[in-house]
Amino acid sequence: MLEVRHNWTKEDILEIYNKPMMDLLYQAASIHRQHHDSNTVQVSTLLSIKTGGCPEDCGYCPQAARYHTAIEGNDLMSVNQVKAQALRAKASGSSRVCMGAAWRNVKDGPEFDQVLEMVRTINKLDMEVCCTLGMLTENQAQRLAEAGLYAYNHNLDTSEEYYKEVISTRGFEDRLETIDNVRKTNVTVCSGGIIGMGEKVEDRAGMLVALSTLDPQPESVPINALVSVDGTPMENEKPVEIWEMIRMVATTRIVMPKTQVRLSAGRTSMSREGQAMCFFAGANSIFAGDKLLTTPNPDVNEDMEMFKTLGLIPQKPFVKGAQPKTVAAEDSQFEAMGEKPKWSRPGHKIDRNEAAKEKAKVLTKS
Repeated sequence: MLEVRHNWTKEDILEIYNKPMMDLLYQAASIHRQHHDSNTVQVSTLLSIKTGGCPEDCGYCPQAARYHTAIEGNDLMSVNQVKAQALRAKASGSSRVCMGAAWRNVKDGPEFDQVLEMVRTINKLDMEVCCTLGMLTENQAQRLAEAGLYAYNHNLDTSEEYYKEVISTRGFEDRLETIDNVRKTNVTVCSGGIIGMGEKVEDRAGMLVALSTLDPQPESVPINALVSVDGTPMENEKPVEIWEMIRMVATTRIVMPKTQVRLSAGRTSMSREGQAMCFFAGANSIFAGDKLLTTPNPDVNEDMEMFKTLGLIPQKPFVKGAQPKTVAAEDSQFEAMGEKPKWSRPGHKIDRNEAAKEKAKVLTKS
């Protein structure tokens, strides 16, 4: 068994990424088979429990309030609505539900209490529960853990160097602090990024350095291809080629051998053959369902057809870790503290983000 390294350098990773394709695929596939069942893929469903109106300026995101996109916002879903969606996801083969809310950070109060009840409800359905809610404190992470949360998603997005070209409303260090707060609980970490945002290959390597040098490494790493949305600063970015995606998946598999590598956004533009190559290269997790928060995703029936063709089997829940126990709200050892942490606001200007914001003002007036 290959030992997990935590001292990868950018040079190490670039050397892997730039290998001849056949050598890269062989190495990645070999490592994948040492640590995982090569014919089993985790299927997750991503559910937007609160859509739109986000105060951040992430250049890729149609949910940012400052941009003019066709996204229809909605208030926080009810627990019953979420339970119904989770049951549908379970019936279609998903073993995990990931709930996303367009928040900058978690705030104690009725809405967070409602999310905690959603976590309790889904965990009792014997499904893995993941949340992506923005930055959170250690106490908030402990409350989620008590409710039965299995994983928390907080993507690094890109390298620390390129991050400042994507987002100006929060700092890279806040992402790392949130992951550190999650690590103080029994909740697993899901953290990855996006390629195709105008970054260089060196930035892709830099992101993998940041993730692979975490100890422990994230249990799940989503690799997203940018889905450019009209009205966002990145609306004109060139689509990622399938070979770039395969290289990124393979490199991630090599530097993080035990991690579940998730083939995430951008699958609608990938052929079945392209996706098959990604699975061969080490991807062993996907999001199913017709939407990933707000962007298109292949229909679940199409995915199951592809699985049948490739001989892939959906992974059962809690294969990689034990099911968390759910503590009822009235028995919780952790209470809301009404914290008001000062998450950073770097405040620099990103030209394309500012241009998209000004364009949105004009469109809104007209």
